[in-house]
Amino acid sequence: MADQFDDIVVAPDKRLKTECAPIEEITPEIRGLAKRMLDDMYATEGCGLAAPQVGELVQMVVIDVDYTERKRNPYVLINPEIVVADGEEREFPEGCLSFPGITVRVTRPSHVVVRARNLDGDLMQYEAKDNLMAVCLQHEIDHLHGVTMLDHLRPLKRAAKMHELEEALAAGARPGDTSVA
Repeated sequence: MADQFDDIVVAPDKRLKTECAPIEEITPEIRGLAKRMLDDMYATEGCGLAAPQVGELVQMVVIDVDYTERKRNPYVLINPEIVVADGEEREFPEGCLSFPGITVRVTRPSHVVVRARNLDGDLMQYEAKDNLMAVCLQHEIDHLHGVTMLDHLRPLKRAAKMHELEEALAAGARPGDTSVA
């Protein structure tokens, strides 16, 4: 499992602040990247992972918000785009594999509609409201545009959370470790 932990890009790595390129063609390499990302996500007990979090600056995310040891329901979204983000604003404690050891309370719209291609190249639409999937879709798609959960905070709170991250990393925090917000 150490390989999956080592595969995750950890803040403040500049790749987490980079706009990612659209995927033009679903190649065997893209399929391999999707498998690697799912393997890394499950190994680190995450519920979502974006390509820049494994050092690949392309627009792909993987999500599975309701997996258990016996049941997996993964989504692979290629070139995802939020087409609707509305509804009542909700605050939710978010963790991130690239920010081990900390949790951040982020306010986001409660309803989201996303369009993306799947690994077969089919255009899909995903809708989520008032649940972890709505949060996860927004969080992971943010990564594709160089936006992290800390970017949703005011400057003083952001600085405090970066200090908390530095302390957590110094204490040995690994991707998948969280704290109480």
